[in-house]
Amino acid sequence: MSALDTTAAPGQEATAAATEANGKRPFPGGSPRRQQQNGDPASRGGNRRQKPPKKKFKGGRKPNAVTEGTSEEVLLADIQDLLSALKIKQENATAVALSEPVLMRNSHADVKALAGKHAAEADADRKQRQQDEELAQEEEEEEEDLPEPGTEIELDVVDLSSTGEGLAVQRTEYSLLESEAQKRGRRRRRIYVVSFAVPGDIVRARVYRHLSQPRSVPGETAPPPTYSVADVLEVVRPSPELRDPSGDDSRRVRCPYFGRCSGCQYQMLDYAEQLRIKRRVVARAYRHFSQLPPESVPPVQDTVPSPLQYGYRTKLTPHFDGPPGFRRKNKVGATLTAVPDIGFMAKAGTAAAGGGARTTLDIEQCPIGTPAVVAGLARERARVARDYATYQRGATILLRESTERRYKSRNDDDNKGDDDDDGNNNTGAAKPGASDEVAAAGAPSSDAVVVDTDAYTDTKTCITDNNATSTEYVDDYVFTNPAGSFFQNNNSILPALTAYVRQNVVRPVRTATKATTEEEAADEDGRTPLRYLVDAYCGSGLFTIALASTLPGGSIGIDIAEQSIAYARANAALNHLPSERCRFVAADAAQLFAGVLTYDADETVVVLDPPRKGCDAPFLRQLLAFAPARIVYVSCNVHTQARDVGMLVRGEVNWGPGTNPPLPPQNGEDGGQGDDAGKAEKRTPRYEIESLRGFDFFPQTAHVESIAVLNRVDLV
Repeated sequence: MSALDTTAAPGQEATAAATEANGKRPFPGGSPRRQQQNGDPASRGGNRRQKPPKKKFKGGRKPNAVTEGTSEEVLLADIQDLLSALKIKQENATAVALSEPVLMRNSHADVKALAGKHAAEADADRKQRQQDEELAQEEEEEEEDLPEPGTEIELDVVDLSSTGEGLAVQRTEYSLLESEAQKRGRRRRRIYVVSFAVPGDIVRARVYRHLSQPRSVPGETAPPPTYSVADVLEVVRPSPELRDPSGDDSRRVRCPYFGRCSGCQYQMLDYAEQLRIKRRVVARAYRHFSQLPPESVPPVQDTVPSPLQYGYRTKLTPHFDGPPGFRRKNKVGATLTAVPDIGFMAKAGTAAAGGGARTTLDIEQCPIGTPAVVAGLARERARVARDYATYQRGATILLRESTERRYKSRNDDDNKGDDDDDGNNNTGAAKPGASDEVAAAGAPSSDAVVVDTDAYTDTKTCITDNNATSTEYVDDYVFTNPAGSFFQNNNSILPALTAYVRQNVVRPVRTATKATTEEEAADEDGRTPLRYLVDAYCGSGLFTIALASTLPGGSIGIDIAEQSIAYARANAALNHLPSERCRFVAADAAQLFAGVLTYDADETVVVLDPPRKGCDAPFLRQLLAFAPARIVYVSCNVHTQARDVGMLVRGEVNWGPGTNPPLPPQNGEDGGQGDDAGKAEKRTPRYEIESLRGFDFFPQTAHVESIAVLNRVDLV
């Protein structure tokens, strides 16, 4: 990694001079507390020592009772893991250091003398602990002896958070065999969070800020750890294991903004290493957030790679800020007086962010965007440069790829959407080949990217109108969507994803047989065969349509958004799927099993693909009450997935104190339907995790898509 801007921050010269003279903070003779401990006459006597001005620490957000899978929650969990590991490593190293002389000396006198030394050290430690307790109240007001913001320090990067940040410790503190005096003088380790650094790096960094977390967390016995943020100025010694052996990051990094832009974290890493890291992310998510014992979580399978590591992203949303003060309430009249920076957020805490948390970095190109999207970015930048004086506010720009496919053989059955035989395509969704829709989106022909294959020719353009219709192809299926709505942003890996889900909606054969269908396998294993597939949070119908022929009873997709369901029905028609094979219902997912679905749970598999926040409590309770035979959970946030899967495996929805009411009645129970209503006993489902696997939808970033396959093992 090349060195970033090392220009001294305002006031840094004085801080640096004081640091050089005193080692850490600008207090003559060290911090006031240490002056008192060392017998400094200015801090002894009848007068209580004067406290230094209290440092201002940025407080972390108060934790919620419910895990939200936020970056802050994930980072804190990883920091706590590292602190525990360092503590164990320190204790082991100390034990080795103390036992070594005993192994080297044989005389009884030496052993006796060493025992006396240990006793003296134990007595000194006891006195030190007593002194620590006396100073505890003062330490509530005076934080650790930390370097001032703006100070430059050297750090050892020792771990990598699941958020993509490096976790580091100050080099002067990271000595496992440091003296006992040093150990007593240091209350606890301080973890520094540094971006664009990997384990094994030694970096020179500028301290950005210190964060202080709440003193207590509901339900926790200890407060969450505090930490500091630092900006990497230079990689003093690159990691010999993770960085390019030549020491030249430019052989892997393709983006001129890497190290400043917040979009990518891993461009300096070999792709195979990125996949290993993301496998670890899935494993750590289940360790930290599932609340399951280790034996209930199977080993995570290898991460499925993306066929494209660059040029894969079919949607980007750069933005620009408005005139100064445009966020003020009722601020009107001001317009931009110069071309604004157009791009993505600079990484907070870096020199590129100017020491702040919100700075837009001007981006002229983005190598993870598809060629059509990159062309659209250039076009939109030129448009804003031409029209900037008309803007009174900032704006977000949509860049969405859309594909027009022409098959070369007119006899090819895959020419879907070229006719409208059933007359059901009346939602305004574009059909493949509808060039008028593309033209309406304002994409000139000069932006078109043509991809030619033996079977078809794809013309890819960039749509910028949120209300226009985009068209995507996944294998032999075609999907239309509102350009501004959600659809997976890496088309290159979608065939592998749908194939994996298709493979796992059916149960694996437990015995060596010649069974080729779900019915045959179920018959041989003595199980009820699966017949129905339910796609909750279906959107425009990706899994509902792609998996419609997997089970004999077909598939049903449910989504709360009426517009998504309208497009899903149009997509089913485009793919020539009859309603008895593939149908869609607009309904709240939480009410799905209570009022919509009449399938037999023993014959049903449910596919979940919720938003980043995961499933809500009402839906999870309905799901447990229905108790489908199988669940395939697809998630773009493995941490909320781990939370939800943990509740499904435990058979209880624990959403904070007092939020775990009994499961809703099922058909045949109290309040249910049928002749036996009220007679059946309440059943509690229990699920096991059959498999866990990550899919690398976003190479060069810390994000990983995760799929958990759950199998109902009994009802107790």
